[in-house]
Amino acid sequence: MRQKSLMILSAVLAIAFVLGVGPAIAAAPSLDAWKPAFDPSGAKYKCIVSNVSHPVLKGVYAGFAIRDELWKRTNGQIYLDFKPFSMLGGEVEVLNQLQMGAIQGMGVSSVASTNLGPRFGLINLPFLVNSFEKLDKFVASGKLFDHYMNAMDHQGIIGVDITGYGNYGWATTRPVKNLEAARKVKFRTAEAAVNQLLYKQWGLNAVVMPWPDVPVALKQGVIEGLDHTPSVCHITKKFEVAKYYTYLDYAQGLFIWIFNKAWYNSLPADLQTIFTETVHDVCADIREQTKIQEAVEIMKASKSGIEFYALPGDDMAWLKKQGDAVHEEYKAEINKLYSGDTYRPADFLKEVQDYMGYQRQ
Repeated sequence: MRQKSLMILSAVLAIAFVLGVGPAIAAAPSLDAWKPAFDPSGAKYKCIVSNVSHPVLKGVYAGFAIRDELWKRTNGQIYLDFKPFSMLGGEVEVLNQLQMGAIQGMGVSSVASTNLGPRFGLINLPFLVNSFEKLDKFVASGKLFDHYMNAMDHQGIIGVDITGYGNYGWATTRPVKNLEAARKVKFRTAEAAVNQLLYKQWGLNAVVMPWPDVPVALKQGVIEGLDHTPSVCHITKKFEVAKYYTYLDYAQGLFIWIFNKAWYNSLPADLQTIFTETVHDVCADIREQTKIQEAVEIMKASKSGIEFYALPGDDMAWLKKQGDAVHEEYKAEINKLYSGDTYRPADFLKEVQDYMGYQRQ
């Protein structure tokens, strides 16, 4: 099913793709390719779940995978009605709907998640959880990951698990093989506090821009580079204009699967258990698929002529050193505690840094 969907979606060139920074509204998308193989009308409980992006990405497809597995495990008692493509609006708008209970769930991007849960910004801090292996380690950390996922509890929203879309770097319209070249590029960055702090600290020319504006801006030369992942840049056709990619791997892009706490608590205890176990199992599987997808997309891009580079060691060391200041500047938001936090560390960021082996430059 996933492979068939990928083939179908590769041909749909007119659909705008959004990955955590705003709505994709190029056309009204169809969900025909992902219709459930069952009749959901008899479900006792319904859960409407939103996502801004396109399910060709494994991290987004998780919504449909959770739907199908949940239906099977609950014997048709819970129907998760997944709405990708920004069908319910942009992320900030949908977060408000979720908080009010108008919808029940969301696969929110790590970028937008800080609007209601600043602690979620931890994942965007540079060179902290910046590889698939480190992400696996963080997910397996027990109390640290649980505390991270509790970031929106004070807002009446529970976090269950995460999927992703790869490692961040630079897609550019001309080669960027060193920092000297990077300083001549006008980069588009996401509408996110941590990202803006980082590019300010790096001293690079960054333009904060909603994702739907990127295609035209890139083609017209308003921007010359993107801060994003290889999978996103290839799947969304950004490599058609930005034909060079520089590996940085400074952060992982995530979708965080969050749900309205009141709705979740309205489920019988046995269904609550099945619900959380299903989300955990599907997300774990999808994270493995995401690793493969990134490797495949890089291979495809290379074969189509995209050139990939790595910065010199001294340049990477400088970027990491400058990134230390971002950790310090955003530390208070990461460490803030709320009434619903059962784990109450004196310095959560320091605990995560130590656990992940983060070393200041």
